[in-house]
Amino acid sequence: MSAARAVSYTGLVVLGAVVGAAGSLVQGGWVPGGLLLALAGTAGLFYGGLRLTGTTVGVGAAAAGWLVAVVVLSLGRPEGDGVFAGGIVELVYLLGGMAVAVICATAIRTPPPGGPPSRQGS
Repeated sequence: MSAARAVSYTGLVVLGAVVGAAGSLVQGGWVPGGLLLALAGTAGLFYGGLRLTGTTVGVGAAAAGWLVAVVVLSLGRPEGDGVFAGGIVELVYLLGGMAVAVICATAIRTPPPGGPPSRQGS
């Protein structure tokens, strides 16, 4: 693995954690707009990871950082404080984010414009 690819995967993990934390705060604040905004940001991150690296590992790296942040924030603290209140909106955010990760990881990737020439007529 090249150094640039390792840096991009590491950056995607960190960015996934940031997007997961931000989405956790936004999704409960403005219902349903905050939920849609959080899921759109998550989808943009996962698809961006796919396009940046050209592999599904980019989606997995971003999803790993997102999942760690969301799980840590859902655990709460011993005092009872937590980011998630335990309603349906939080479940839609968790399950929706995971579904978006799976969709982006299994998406059909089209070759970039100006790719290799076709071999018709050879």
